Order: sequence, then C-alpha cells, then structure tokens
Amino acid sequence: MPSCRKATKSRVPSGIPSREPASKQLRAQAQLGCLFERRREREAAAAGVRRSMRRAPPPLPFRCSPVLALVLLLASCPSSAGGRAAPGASPVAEHVRAAAAAGANGTASFAPAAPAPPPVVIIVERRHHFHRELVIASALASVAIVAIILSTFYAWVLWRRSRRQPDGKAYRSSGTARGIMLVPILSKFSSFKTSRKGLVAMIEYPVLEAATGKFSESNVLGVGGFGCVYKAVFDGGVTAAVKRLESGGPECEKEFENELDLLGRIRHPNIVSLLGFCVHEGNHYIVYELMEKGSLETQLHGPSHGSALSWHIRMKIALDMARGLEYLHEHCSPPVIHRDLKSSNILLDSDFNAKISDFGLAVTSGNIDKGSMNLSGTLGYVAPEYLLDGKLTEKSDVYAFGVVLLELLMGRKPVEKMSQTQCQSIVTWAMPQLTDRSKLPNIVDPVIRDTMDPKHLYQVAAVAVLCVQPEPSYRPLITDVLHSLVPLVPVELGGTLRVAEPPSPNLKHSPC
Repeated sequence: MPSCRKATKSRVPSGIPSREPASKQLRAQAQLGCLFERRREREAAAAGVRRSMRRAPPPLPFRCSPVLALVLLLASCPSSAGGRAAPGASPVAEHVRAAAAAGANGTASFAPAAPAPPPVVIIVERRHHFHRELVIASALASVAIVAIILSTFYAWVLWRRSRRQPDGKAYRSSGTARGIMLVPILSKFSSFKTSRKGLVAMIEYPVLEAATGKFSESNVLGVGGFGCVYKAVFDGGVTAAVKRLESGGPECEKEFENELDLLGRIRHPNIVSLLGFCVHEGNHYIVYELMEKGSLETQLHGPSHGSALSWHIRMKIALDMARGLEYLHEHCSPPVIHRDLKSSNILLDSDFNAKISDFGLAVTSGNIDKGSMNLSGTLGYVAPEYLLDGKLTEKSDVYAFGVVLLELLMGRKPVEKMSQTQCQSIVTWAMPQLTDRSKLPNIVDPVIRDTMDPKHLYQVAAVAVLCVQPEPSYRPLITDVLHSLVPLVPVELGGTLRVAEPPSPNLKHSPC
C-alpha cells in the first residue's frame, strides 16, 4: 500500500488555476489521492465482511476475542497455491496477509494505521456447546435415577422393619375372628414358600380357653413328653388341635420358637399346617389343623392294633411320608432335617392322608453346630452315626423313615423290651429275616398278611433294608425312595398302581 506521507509526482488536472507553488500543489494532490484510496479500502473491507457474514453460522452466545476472530477470519478465506488470495477472497484478509509479509521482510511501514473497520462478530458452530449440554443433562438424569432407586430401597427397608416388629403391631385381617391377630414372625428360613408371607395368627388366651372348654380332659387327644394335645372348636365350627407345651425353661422356648419359625413359612400337603399360637403366663400353645385319625403310632400300636390299616393304606402312608420328607430335603433352601421323625409325629386325617408334624427339633443342613447342638431324638429312630459322633445329615431322616416303614410292615414297635434289663430294636431283630425270602412272610403283620402282594412285599422290604443301613453313604436319597414307592400305591390313593378293585371307594389322596 502506498504511504500517505510520501508525495508522488502527479500532474495537475487541467482547468484548475494554479495559485500556489508547484510543490504545494503536488502535496495536496497526493493527500487527496490517499483519502480516496482509504475510502475505497474501507468500502471493499465492508463488502467483504458482509459476504463473510452471509456465509457464517448462527451467532455464539459469547463474544470472540480479537485473536480468535482473526484466526477464524483467516480460516474462512481459502488461499490458492503460492500464497496469493483466491478469487473472491476477503480484502481484509488480503490486507492482513500483506501486512504480515511486510513485517517478516522488515519493510513494514510505520505510518498510522487506518481507521478500524466496523466491529465484526464471528460466528462458529454450536456443536461443542450442544455436546456439553447433552453431557450435563445425562449426568443429571443419572443422578436422579440413582436417587430414586436409593429412596425406594430405603422405603422398602423401613417397611420390612415395621413388619418385623414383634411388639404391639398386629395385622388384623378382615376375615379374622375376634381375638385372633396376624403377626409377623422373625425367621431364618427366608426362602420358604408361604401363603401368608411370614404371618402367623396370634390367638388370645381367652379365645383359646373357650375353644378347648378350659382345657377339659374330655378334649384331650394325646399326651406326650412335650405336654398335652387338646381338641378345640372355635367360633363358626372351625376345629383345630392345640398343643400345650410344658414349661421347660429356655430349651422348651427355643423349640417353640423354632416350630413357629418353620411351620409359619412352609405349605405342603404332607406337612401339618400351623394355624396359630399363644403365650400366656409362661405357657406356650401351638394350634394345628385337626387330624381326625390321630397319629400313626396310635393306629398301629393302640387298641385297634392296625386293623383299620390295610396293605394299600399303609403303602399310601409311606408314600405321603416320603413326599413330605422329599419336600424338606430337596425343595427347601437350605434343606431342612426333621431330626425327630417317628410314628407318633405322623398324623392322619379322616381320609388317611399322612402329614409330618412336630418341627421343634428341626434344623437346616447349613446351620448344624456339633458343639452347641444337644443330642436329640427318640430311641429306636436315631441313626447310628448321629448317636455315636453327632453327625447329622439328611440321611439321618432316611434312617428314621426306614424304621417307620418296618413298623408298617411288621406292626411292631421300634424298641421292644425283652427283659427287665434288655431291649431290642426292630432293626436288629428284623434285619436277618428281611434278607431271607423264605422267612420274610412270617414276620409281616398278620393284619395285612392275606391282602398283600408278595412281589410288592419284597420290594418294600428291600427299600427298608437300604434305609436302615449303618453306613450313611449306603442309604438312598429320599427322592429315590419316593420313586420306588409310587408304583406300589394304587392310582386312587395317589400312586400309579392300577388294580381291578380299589381298596376303598371313599378314600381320597392328597396332591403331591
């Protein structure tokens, strides 16, 4: 660009009178030319800015710094090879490049800079800003979701705690009789199925007393080492069995809580149902469903001596027992070991459906501590390994099942007194004869000797022999026992055996 300070030779236009010396006229003409040149440059710069603004993206929400504006302006003006401006390039960019080149060659002029063009607002794309907004929105949404999840979990925990309060807070259902409340029970058997979700009926003592006729002797159903069992009739004609536990200190209370804990959470057709409980003046009461036929022990060794139990009915009872044990061992998590399976704990309803009861000594297979667990059970039903070294497994229940199966076959008690000082178990007495086909029919209960199928007798005897093996590893799983007994029970009684005539047309079986 020509300097405005340096006069150039110019010719004076004709028609203009010369009143001053020639040198002054030349300087005036040079200044006038500079003014015109500056005006043309400003107009060209303004036109270039307008063109660049028409091509620019939408404005940013912030003002660019002069350096950033200059860089973006240079970037928006493509140049051709050789450093020359491409056609249509911005004059402002051309001016900046020329000034930069002059400064690099050391020939830059120190003349006053031309007046600054109008302020230019440079526009860039909003992609970066949009990405930042998206990241912030995603972070806020994630925080909100986590907060909602934590709040929901905290509310659930509070709700669970409120349900587990053992004091005062009772849950009264609309169909519950007066004086009977549903209360939560504290349980370690959290994985068991339950229709009441861990709720068990707490029955007030006056209601229980009225239902049993003030625990009249005429309502006594049975007496055992634990106490007495009474028949109870509640309002509406609902019948039940009430077991009153004798006060026996902490051990009795522990068994009471254990039975409530377990029976309050499981439901199975071959396990007795818990209806409620009561604690009054140190005495503990448990209310069960009423089993009209009483216990298997009463039927076998009572006044009737098993006369009501035919061969098919006995096989049905054995099958029901196996189904109940199979549920405890295979379908409960962790598995449950009954630890006191015996004929007196097998209850029979009016249709001779058998159900396992009395879970006061039951334990889970993952919660066995030899140091803190006392040796418990009934003589004649206790497995040898448990009696000798306290080893307790599901196979201990299988041994007790085998003893009950021998009772059904022979009609004998598990332990019989030989003399004043000697007793003999049914296992010791029967084992030599069970393995001899010629002697086996002679030891069968006379009540069923004429109605049994000899082939089925040998099969049942083989199952019993395996169940009472001294070595636990030789005993079968209760599932295998179940599969062995199903073909021996008529279809009408819950098995798969088809016979010409059903044993009794009025008998019904419980679903498995």
